[in-house]
Amino acid sequence: MPASPPPTPDLRPVALDRTVEIAAGQTLYVPVYSYIFMVNEERTINLTTTLSIRNTSRTQPMILTAVDYHDSQGALVKSHLENPVELGPLMATEFVIRQEDVTGGIGAAFLVEWVAQTEIPDPVVEAVMINTQGNQGLSFVSAGRVIETRP
Repeated sequence: MPASPPPTPDLRPVALDRTVEIAAGQTLYVPVYSYIFMVNEERTINLTTTLSIRNTSRTQPMILTAVDYHDSQGALVKSHLENPVELGPLMATEFVIRQEDVTGGIGAAFLVEWVAQTEIPDPVVEAVMINTQGNQGLSFVSAGRVIETRP
């Protein structure tokens, strides 16, 4: 029997107030798909989406300030963070949209916002979509795209 994956690390809440100096930050747009079309527009296959956020700094933390899931119309479906959280050096975390949850539609997206108190390398933010049924499997990756940078 395969071993269970380790649990997602606990993310430490961080208070961001006016005294915290921000040296770097970005907003990333990550396109994802609740489902895709097969054969024609009348047949679809639902997908599980895993959003992976990885701090690539070896020495400095980053702070996630928002992980928001939007539907095809741009409406907010769910905010995954109630408060900012710290992602330590080389730490990774993930957020999952279940296969049966098709509220995002075919044009769903995550908006991920992060900041850091020192200059750090850009994080890696990707979504993996997957479905396995019977003897068939389908998976693909969608990379986050920077849509805003803040000093």
